[in-house]
Amino acid sequence: MENDLRIRLPRADRTIEDYSLVGQPITAQRASGEFNRVAYAAGHVVFDPLAPSDPWVAPAIDWDRTLAFREHLWSLNLGIAEAMDTAQRGMGFGWDMALELIRRTMAAAGKNNYVASGCGTDQLDPSKPPMLDDVIRAYEEQMEAVEACGSRVVLMASRALVQAAKGPDDYRNVYDRLLRQAAAPVILHWLGPMFDPMLEGYWGHRDYSVARDVVLDIIGENRAKVDGIKISLLDAAKEIDLRSLLPGSTKMYTGDDFNYVDLIAGDGQHHSHALLGAFDAIAPAASAALSHLATGDVTGYRDILAPTEALSRHLFAAPTRFYKTGVVFMAYLNGHQDHFTMVGGLESARSTLHLADIFRLADQVNLLADPALAVQRMAAVLAVRGVQQ
Repeated sequence: MENDLRIRLPRADRTIEDYSLVGQPITAQRASGEFNRVAYAAGHVVFDPLAPSDPWVAPAIDWDRTLAFREHLWSLNLGIAEAMDTAQRGMGFGWDMALELIRRTMAAAGKNNYVASGCGTDQLDPSKPPMLDDVIRAYEEQMEAVEACGSRVVLMASRALVQAAKGPDDYRNVYDRLLRQAAAPVILHWLGPMFDPMLEGYWGHRDYSVARDVVLDIIGENRAKVDGIKISLLDAAKEIDLRSLLPGSTKMYTGDDFNYVDLIAGDGQHHSHALLGAFDAIAPAASAALSHLATGDVTGYRDILAPTEALSRHLFAAPTRFYKTGVVFMAYLNGHQDHFTMVGGLESARSTLHLADIFRLADQVNLLADPALAVQRMAAVLAVRGVQQ
């Protein structure tokens, strides 16, 4: 059933399409029971465009809207992966703001809402070559602060560690030292260079199979302090391989925004949990699908979630590090913020054609919460980019 709404959208051949919307919005509602997968949505931050600030140097955050979006995710039974790369860590959003965000999120989180927060080394001066001791101290500072807030820790991949490490033994030593100090089991973080080119060769090797063995050594030596590992290599085969080798109850958290449907469903022996930036953008579908999976209804799970992978693959298309633009654009279309402006002006990182395809794909998988509002907002963005209605 069509909803009778139309909008003029640009196409790659420079023509304009008279696009008719077809989606029927998914009803967002909290699951009646618990999921059988841990599901973290990596949340974005909402920039305050009316504050007297310098968006590239000292950006202002709209804390009320940022926290309201987290309440939206919690209302769908999703956890929050806080202050991660989705929140533009390393892309204009610094450690001081990240810690403030974590404090505010933990203050808002009730006992039924779960949060894991990113700890990294981004307070280090990037103009000064780091030493390993600098990296360790930076990690320790952030771990202590996050634990003091009451949040689980995600040990984020560190650009500074890539610079400072001479080989895999340095990674082993750094992680061993940090894990021994952790107050509770942490989530490790393997972010590929498609998300951040400065993380090329993480764990001391460019070759996956050798790097994998370093990770397994670290986990094996610190089994009691590792809840799981998030892997974001956009390669399902590598995730399945590492997943099959994890010891005991160590969880695999998929960060694969291309292949999450099969990875979460599992292969009958192993499955992945979720820690995904895509879940920020597709939260109602993710929640509804996981509710079906929790009851054993794999068909219902796939019927809802499988179509969303086309949208997610587009959001995370190369250059993948600019996926945050599409995530925030989805929040704008769906009424979670009143503007399409971002920390560091990152709204400019995707083309008009890319945004138009986000709109089409979101409509086709029923993820425009209020189609009429989405049309109005899409039209406003198109107008300033030269496409009149």
